[in-house]
Amino acid sequence: MGIGTLAHTVGHLPLKELTQKLSGRGIDFVQLALSKAISDYDTSLGKLSPALANHIGEQFDRAGVRIGVLGCYINPINPDVQQRRYEIDRFKEHLRYARDFGTSIVATETGDLATYLTQDATGYEAIGWSILRQTVEELAEEAERWGVHIGLEPVYTHTLSSTEKMARILDEVPSSTLGVVFDPVNLIPPTVVEPQDQGKFLDHAFAAFGSRIVLVHLKDYIVNNGQKNELASGKGIFETTSFLSKLHKAKPGIDISLECLEDQTIEETFRYVRNLLT
Repeated sequence: MGIGTLAHTVGHLPLKELTQKLSGRGIDFVQLALSKAISDYDTSLGKLSPALANHIGEQFDRAGVRIGVLGCYINPINPDVQQRRYEIDRFKEHLRYARDFGTSIVATETGDLATYLTQDATGYEAIGWSILRQTVEELAEEAERWGVHIGLEPVYTHTLSSTEKMARILDEVPSSTLGVVFDPVNLIPPTVVEPQDQGKFLDHAFAAFGSRIVLVHLKDYIVNNGQKNELASGKGIFETTSFLSKLHKAKPGIDISLECLEDQTIEETFRYVRNLLT
């Protein structure tokens, strides 16, 4: 399994400095959010090109680090129609150039579950779902043209707030371009803390959409006063060993991106996870 992290974990830097800071640290790949990681190129909508994407990909390749996924975390249910259109178009641009960067995955989350609560206190979830489905249908059509994957990341406070909803969107938008970015800590509710309950949650998730996982995010968590606090792997109560075992059976060789890291904690957390994989 490839072990990676967010490229901007080491900072928002000029491209060559960024790749130099990532090189030689045991990082197999990065999740690259262009505007968060690269400071010396304008990568806003309309500025990408095959040449620029190739250049960025080549710099990472020379550093011995693969671009495993492009992070383009838009709000696909943004209530501002003009802003939503801008974000959709930006995501579509990432889809078009993904392979020029050397990857085939563009990832996003799905917007806050309560986005339309003030508009309709009883029907807000249905409104958000309808807009999400329309957006995903449009993005899937673009992804199909370019032969790339959309990575949708469910989060328990977002429109895709549960295992069932993640499975539902895959069913309602029957495109093989749609995949799951599975971050179990993002999806697991704060009420799930005991090892046996975590195991049931994970088994249910793998049964529901395990075959569609295209990327994994990994971190840890603790719960204080009903609130979930996220930590680097090995620092909390998440059953990481059990999860990795289940993951290996469902998706052997899949990329795992470690989160909640800082520049100075990369090596420590990478060692911890690699030891669990051996």
